[in-house]
Amino acid sequence: MMGDEFYAILKLVSGEEIFSLIVVDNDHDDDTVIVLQNPVLMWSNTTPTGTYIKVKPWLDLPNEDIFMIRLDKVITMTESNDKKLINLYNHYIKEEDVAVYDQNGQTKPNQEMGYISSVADARKKLEKLFKLEET
Repeated sequence: MMGDEFYAILKLVSGEEIFSLIVVDNDHDDDTVIVLQNPVLMWSNTTPTGTYIKVKPWLDLPNEDIFMIRLDKVITMTESNDKKLINLYNHYIKEEDVAVYDQNGQTKPNQEMGYISSVADARKKLEKLFKLEET
């Protein structure tokens, strides 16, 4: 029987740590299979300016996004409810053109956060609105 989808971190017998959206498939009698959707490797790097997370695909060459692993290849697995990791994973999977995080790992502001224009543009608009001369 197929279970519910959830985000999880898996540690494989190979030593790899994978973050993925998964489903556990118990349909096979003695052979449980874990179905991974868009599995990625994530690791953190610490620099003098802070800590950031690096993400890369689990497998570099395949064009597929669904993989199956037998349960005997997994050392441990834990469900992840970490919103930051899940958002980072989803943005990476969507391959959006606009980066969500800058090089320092800080979240870039967007219109939903209140970022509407640059300071220079806002100044020009306000000066025009109040009919002030530009300096």
